[in-house]
Amino acid sequence: MGELHGLVLGAGAGRRLGRPKATVVDADGEPWVARAVRVLREGGCDPVHVVLGADADTARALVPPDARVVVADDWSEGMSASLRAGLRAVAATSADAVMIHLVDLPDVGSDVVARVAAQGSAPDALARAEFFSRPGHPVLMGRDHWSACAATLVGDRGAHAYLSAASATAVACDDLASGEDRDTSVEGT
Repeated sequence: MGELHGLVLGAGAGRRLGRPKATVVDADGEPWVARAVRVLREGGCDPVHVVLGADADTARALVPPDARVVVADDWSEGMSASLRAGLRAVAATSADAVMIHLVDLPDVGSDVVARVAAQGSAPDALARAEFFSRPGHPVLMGRDHWSACAATLVGDRGAHAYLSAASATAVACDDLASGEDRDTSVEGT
């Protein structure tokens, strides 16, 4: 099994929420970004990289100290900028594969990450969680796909088109989570 890193995408402004999601802290005191890092680690990813952008200084203070922070200076271009920055950072390591996760998926736990990771972490790995016949996150992407995927990223779109064209393996996770992102917060701060 190859080296599997984690990648949390948390650079966006969170317009529907009214603030960057990477700056939100739940009522239980856990920052969303710290939860996403923990979930990836517990699911088998090490190390974990976190992409920040909007209000990066505030968000950086909420990232666990052992996670690697990447700042997407062009974050306002949309999701594509965040993913490109993350893939560049991971490409500079010895990782064979990366597990891509979003900062705002509260019910996606380490059990979902582990199930997707069970597809393997070879350089040609390509799989994504699926919830009730809808593709979702996390996404497992081997090194062989990083450059080709990054070349397709434009605007506020992620890797969905690439994953579909490359026939990513769908990993059913309906029994573990809903896979719904959170656009409202239950905040402590």
